[in-house]
Amino acid sequence: MNDPTRHAQDCRRIRANPKFQRLARQRARLAWSLSALVLGTYYLYMLVVAFAPGWLHAPLRDGGQLSVGIPVGAAIIVLSWLLTGWYVRSANTRFDAMSAEIVEESQA
Repeated sequence: MNDPTRHAQDCRRIRANPKFQRLARQRARLAWSLSALVLGTYYLYMLVVAFAPGWLHAPLRDGGQLSVGIPVGAAIIVLSWLLTGWYVRSANTRFDAMSAEIVEESQA
């Protein structure tokens, strides 16, 4: 049966582990950095939309129907996907390995 006292002790021991603290810092740093990059990109795009819309309306090439704004918007979406993939890869490799090591140490 699950003992709440033992569970609380295990949680305290894991939180006190320097490896867990390093893991938490690294995950937070990566998550906040990628979030800031994505939000910064979106806000920059919105600033261009607000203050220089003519630049986005310009044709991609002379006589073409496609404006500059379409590939720029698509690039922002692709960038978001790539950064999400980077985070998932980091979480599934480096962070999961660190978590497994921490759990293994806590059970010993």
